[in-house]
Amino acid sequence: MATLKFIASDSATAMEEVIKKLGPEALIISTSKKGNKVEIDPAKVIMDVNGVGYKVNISLRTFSKIKDLDDLYIYTHLHVKEDSHTLYGFYNKMERKTFLDLVSISGVGPSTAVMILSSLSADELKLAIIDSDVNKIKSVKGIGQKTAERIILELKDKISIDDIENVKLSQNISNTIRDEALSALSSLGISKNVVERHIDSIIDKNNDINLEDLIKEVLKRS
Repeated sequence: MATLKFIASDSATAMEEVIKKLGPEALIISTSKKGNKVEIDPAKVIMDVNGVGYKVNISLRTFSKIKDLDDLYIYTHLHVKEDSHTLYGFYNKMERKTFLDLVSISGVGPSTAVMILSSLSADELKLAIIDSDVNKIKSVKGIGQKTAERIILELKDKISIDDIENVKLSQNISNTIRDEALSALSSLGISKNVVERHIDSIIDKNNDINLEDLIKEVLKRS
């Protein structure tokens, strides 16, 4: 992990003009580990952009997506309060939109939203909302019955028919790949329980993985 020439506790001053002109969701920070100095840990990224260090808070899911990348491309949101300006970063626009939907709910702050997105992908959260699965949302640390019910109540109408179809299609594809990988790996004599555990762990971190890469990754771990 490289060290930075300069680390800012937040980036409000450097971004004020951008935010005024384009809005708090307009900024995309991109950099390269090869050409820029970057620090990454499970809770944050500190990126050196033109000599300025940007501290960007992230979810565990975003961390798992970017930690091995040489070139980083992060969608951000600047959360503004009277006493602070805090950047939050996301691997894609869907995660950012889900974060913004969550923080629009009374009683759900940025830290809680990041906790939810660390435990559930945007698609998993949408599916839980569609199915009114209170227990799924309650499985997130710090989320109680009332908060889970409020999330479902307030976000259900924000999920479009296209969103529902896309989420269910994505889930069906993941299930198909999971079953095919399980069958192929079990035929090699690897314990089914071990294979299932590895498959679920890998898909949870990357539900876009294809069958070939999934099998290769499980074999590395087995």
